[in-house]
Amino acid sequence: MRKVISYFIKYDVAVNVLIIAFAIFGVIGMLQLKSSFFPLQESEIISISVAYPGAAPEEIEEGVVLKIEDNLKGLIGVERVTSTSRENGGSITVEIESGEDIDDMVAEVKNAVDRVPNFPTGMEPLVVAKQERIRQTIDFAISGDNIELASLKQIGRQIENDLRAMEGISQISVSGYPEEEIEISVRENDLLAYNLSFSEVAAAVAEANILTTGGNIKTEAEDYLIRANNRSYYGTELNNLVVRANANGTVVRLQDVATVRDRFSETPNASYFNGNVAVNVEITNTNSEDLISTAEQVNAYIDTFNQKYTGVKIDVVSDSSIRLNDRTNLLLENGAVGIILVLLFLSLFLNTRLAFWVAFGLPISFLGMFIFAANFGVTINVLSLFGMIIVIGILVDDGIVISENIYQHYEKGKTPIKAAIDGTMEVLPPIISAILTTVLAFSTFLFLDGRIGDFFSEVSVVVMLTLAVSLIEALIILPAHIAHSKALVRESEEERKNKKGIAKVFQKLRVINKYGDKFMRYCRDNLYSPVLRFSLNQRFVTLAILLGLMILTVGSFMGGVVRASFFPSIASDRVSIDLLMPEGTNPKLTDSIISVVEAAAWRVNEDFTKKQTGNKQVVENIIKRVGPGNNKASLNVNLLPGEERDFGSPEITNAIRDEVGGVYGVERLTFGSGGNFGGSPVSVSLLGNNTEELKAAKTELKVALENNSLLADVTDSDPEGIKEINIELNESAYALGLNLRDVMAQVRAGFFGLQAQRFQRGQDEIRVWVRYDRSNRESISDLDEMRIVTPGGQRVPFGEIATYSIERGDESISHLNGLREIQVNADLDDPKGSATEIMTDIRTNVMPEILSKYPTVSVSYEGQNREAGKLADSAWTVVPIVLFLIYVVIAFTFRSYSQPLLLMIMIPFSFIAVAWGHWIHDFPINILSALGIIALIGIMVNDGLVLIGKFNTYLREGMKFDEALYQAGRSRFRAIFLTSLTTIAGIAPLLLEKSRQAQFLKPMAISIAYGIGIATVLTLIILPVLLSVTNSTKAGAKWLVTGKDVQKEEVERAIKEQKQEEHAA
Repeated sequence: MRKVISYFIKYDVAVNVLIIAFAIFGVIGMLQLKSSFFPLQESEIISISVAYPGAAPEEIEEGVVLKIEDNLKGLIGVERVTSTSRENGGSITVEIESGEDIDDMVAEVKNAVDRVPNFPTGMEPLVVAKQERIRQTIDFAISGDNIELASLKQIGRQIENDLRAMEGISQISVSGYPEEEIEISVRENDLLAYNLSFSEVAAAVAEANILTTGGNIKTEAEDYLIRANNRSYYGTELNNLVVRANANGTVVRLQDVATVRDRFSETPNASYFNGNVAVNVEITNTNSEDLISTAEQVNAYIDTFNQKYTGVKIDVVSDSSIRLNDRTNLLLENGAVGIILVLLFLSLFLNTRLAFWVAFGLPISFLGMFIFAANFGVTINVLSLFGMIIVIGILVDDGIVISENIYQHYEKGKTPIKAAIDGTMEVLPPIISAILTTVLAFSTFLFLDGRIGDFFSEVSVVVMLTLAVSLIEALIILPAHIAHSKALVRESEEERKNKKGIAKVFQKLRVINKYGDKFMRYCRDNLYSPVLRFSLNQRFVTLAILLGLMILTVGSFMGGVVRASFFPSIASDRVSIDLLMPEGTNPKLTDSIISVVEAAAWRVNEDFTKKQTGNKQVVENIIKRVGPGNNKASLNVNLLPGEERDFGSPEITNAIRDEVGGVYGVERLTFGSGGNFGGSPVSVSLLGNNTEELKAAKTELKVALENNSLLADVTDSDPEGIKEINIELNESAYALGLNLRDVMAQVRAGFFGLQAQRFQRGQDEIRVWVRYDRSNRESISDLDEMRIVTPGGQRVPFGEIATYSIERGDESISHLNGLREIQVNADLDDPKGSATEIMTDIRTNVMPEILSKYPTVSVSYEGQNREAGKLADSAWTVVPIVLFLIYVVIAFTFRSYSQPLLLMIMIPFSFIAVAWGHWIHDFPINILSALGIIALIGIMVNDGLVLIGKFNTYLREGMKFDEALYQAGRSRFRAIFLTSLTTIAGIAPLLLEKSRQAQFLKPMAISIAYGIGIATVLTLIILPVLLSVTNSTKAGAKWLVTGKDVQKEEVERAIKEQKQEEHAA
């Protein structure tokens, strides 16, 4: 290693070539990086979609879901299986274990599904696919004055085709309209008159409306294709289709017994933009596409479209690129200010030229990182930029230590080249150890499970790559520059006076250095040295004070003075309002209630706009959706971007909730501000196969949560189902040769419909339905009057052969790992509240009583709690291994058992500053704070390595133990103080940032900044005390064993090794 370092120090051309290579390849690498809002994540979910038109939830559960779930049991690589059975369909979600290959697992799941021997007739083929991780890029609404929905849909489709032709855009979904269909509305009286049945009409359509081939005729001259092209694509073309031809020559046509019309399906699915009917287009990005370039292309297209057309307009609903650019600029500004502060402190306390070369390492390290970043899946996003900010201060640490040491060697009278080589080699082991320990600490994120692990692994990749490159810069490039720099040139007074240009500027800056040196000497001699002397003399008092502060901090944390929550709240620019009415509600009623909520949102907007700076509209737009389904509706209230808005989205959400007040007759009305990371803060799944006990337990739990004033929007996944008419046949029906299956098939044909055909019309799949007209199925009396055809050809009114009762059914049936599940969720009333404390209360005070009352019911804690569990479980494995590896690295460096242990013992005490830092900034300690402490471990250890390294050197040089300890602290005071100051300075702008967008990352910044602050004190004062205590312990132990007084130095590893080396020589 010495030869390599010597080569680069002696021959600066080699160094410059290396820098040019870093610059060229770094810029190329940077230009290749894609942008995304959050880091790219691989899919870990496989979905199985079930479509079974007309089926009830129980039919889908028994006929499909249970069979598939049974086959998925025991499949290796599957973490868990959840499912929902609802009317007309359902879905099964298979979550795979992290580390498993998703494509292999899709094949395994498909095989398991294929092994099911039979599914109900009438069910459509199952779709098994991996759920792609897509990220919202840009949404826009197409609307116009007095334009019909069908026309808007066609315009939407044309826009979709235009956008698909653009490079880098693949994921486009157009919504805001129901499916198109052809309805053949049969008239009951005409069926009677012509003696026809539903199945005959459907068969006639299916058999005549065809497009098919009948082979070839091959003549000597040419071939002919035999073909029947009788396909009609629109309803009016079917009117003359022959249903029956009688022997007497009369013909019954479709129009004689039915009205045929093209229409949208009866299932509502409408979208409104600021009250106008609209079609919505949503564009999302996959892992291979770039967010910002996509948004730029789409915005350019929208501008062109709006200039070209007047009757129809495109309005952008939300654009993620604006938020990404805002947050990127925010972090870049913080990063730039951080770099300036680092340069400022370096210039103040280091020789100006040394400071320049140390700071020169920053761009080199980042360019080096960019060379490799794309290969590790890094993108330009909020978290990778945060990683770069964290690393700014850490990068210069090694540079400061090396440059300081080189300068000390130079002051001993060595030549610049010799000083550079010796100075670098002396601190080589602690520098490599420092980088390795920091890399190891940050590598923890790579092995954490859950969303936090996925997100923050990118932070660790950025930090690790940058530090790896910085090691090359610090050991090869920096010493070479310093060796050939004027920083190591002794100048006469005459030379100083004759300086011009840049040299003169540097000369002037030396005046600042002198003041910096004076300040540093004052701090070292007048503040630090007396405290260190006192601490070493009063070890018990020093450690007692530290322990007292730790007990006070832990007590404050446990007592709630310093708040805690597991996950952070993310600033959102949207309020999401979801309405669920009882199943079977008329869609007009659903629409009227969501419209009342929309009006309340606009009123709240007026109130907040008056208080907003510049009177800007706080609500930019509102998207109202009615459907899919009669009883569902939602509002997306899109707010002014967070950077411009004076109010948080939770504040606006609560205002809308209060303005709406209580709404009678709704099943569920929830107001979400989109800030919950990792799922719902309070989410409890009740499991069991005894439906009565499950529903009773749900009711009790819901009441308990509703009575908790800290919670809002308490909901469950078991709303009341639609009112069901349960049919029973009379004995007379059986006498006529009828059975329940036959009767239900005819009733289904009339009231649900018989699918006669399905075909492709452009991009739409059109279904042809034969059923009663809407006016003939609007009351229960229509069912009574329906004529049922018996096997003998008679037509009997339904009311004469059957009776029925009316009761509520299930809206949907959920399963978790094979058991029926009802999930109860709640949001926090105060976004700053602690979900951890509420969940603890539910576990200890609410659930035990419910579970004792209902023995068949078990419980699973979902949402944020599950994410927290996954994270904690992986952390319990990963963190001890990482700590052990850090111990091993330090032990290898110092060849000591006790010294690494002392460095590790100091880590928990950083919690003192971290906790009070959160209290000062009014933030709860959350998982990001804990990740900050993990990152802090590596940085803390670095300072300790430098001090212990110097202490061991002084011992080898023959100093007495106490003096070596004292002088090591004094000698390394400047380096440790400066490295801590620059690291804090790098993060300080983010720490002081008031912007709403930065709040998500602040807890981690608080942990690192305040943690480093106390780490400096711990390293400079507590570490020498601990070294002194362990020395006394070792000396005392040796005296006990041998009975001889021993010198303090004799028990130290550095002296033992020195004696062994002398003995060996």
